[in-house]
Amino acid sequence: MEDSRNLIDKYKGLTNEQIFAALANNRTNLEIAIENVEHDFNIGSIVRTANSFNVAKVHIIGKKKYNRRGAMCTDKYLEIIHHASLADFLQTQQDRTLIAIENNTPRALPLHDVKFTQATTLIFGSENSGITPELLAAANDVRFIESFGSTRSVNVGAAAAIAMYEWTRQCVFVDR
Repeated sequence: MEDSRNLIDKYKGLTNEQIFAALANNRTNLEIAIENVEHDFNIGSIVRTANSFNVAKVHIIGKKKYNRRGAMCTDKYLEIIHHASLADFLQTQQDRTLIAIENNTPRALPLHDVKFTQATTLIFGSENSGITPELLAAANDVRFIESFGSTRSVNVGAAAAIAMYEWTRQCVFVDR
């Protein structure tokens, strides 16, 4: 029987556990944090993109449930950690650089100027209310994605993909 999962050829025919283990051998040092994103599909989209970039972990702060269908089963191949509170999440991040992607604060600087470090956690929040003030205060840096059209921002799932790609461009592609 042909493996119909959305996998690159070298993972076809392997169990989910085998794929998880194979990916674990070369995970990046990037982590993703999602705080109170309202639309489940956006969380699923971020998880799918995180798998594509083989991030180390995805932290979901607050809301636990999300539309796994949007993740296209990729949540089976990476570590997803749920934190009931911001304090729980921050306990896991003491040796990491926290960079919030947020356009609704005067503290934010353009993403294209950031110099990423290996041990980075990118933080994404609600499209309606943004990242909470408490988490913004804990962040080492805040960046926004420049917009050149009439809208001031892109969808949070698209923003996550752009930021993950930029981290990868700086921290992974350079080492190849």
